[in-house]
Amino acid sequence: MGVFTYEMEVATSIPPAKMFKAFVLDADNLFPKVVPQAIKSSELLEGDGGHGSIKKITFGEGSQFKYVKHKIEGIDKENFSYCYSVIEGDVLMNTFEKISYETKFMAAPGGGSICKSSSKYYTIGDIEINDEQIKAGKERASGMYKAVEAYLLANPDLYN
Repeated sequence: MGVFTYEMEVATSIPPAKMFKAFVLDADNLFPKVVPQAIKSSELLEGDGGHGSIKKITFGEGSQFKYVKHKIEGIDKENFSYCYSVIEGDVLMNTFEKISYETKFMAAPGGGSICKSSSKYYTIGDIEINDEQIKAGKERASGMYKAVEAYLLANPDLYN
């Protein structure tokens, strides 16, 4: 098994607390509204939404994938960080044992926030990762941040 790590940062004009509330705490409700072509629904299968909980995310018609199951590894509401792993679903493509994500929202100089994300891809056997797939995943993730930012700018009273 190999482990490949990729990092990305996305700057947004939304403060960290508000971005965390929207992007993490209310994602199950917000994403199907904001990006229905990407996320159709999210349901909690096990747990209370905290550490150890399992969620099933069903992708929208615009996605090449059907669903994933996430296991929440950690959530820190005070420091605006969130960790989870994709443990099941066609996004693993019989290539990955799992994919783990760590996301942290930090205050940006001059306002807004920096969303730092680290992804670890745990491959099955000695499979090599296709950089084009990783690049496409980063572009989708960046698009999600920007879609949430646009929604929050259009609805400034949410998540205060």
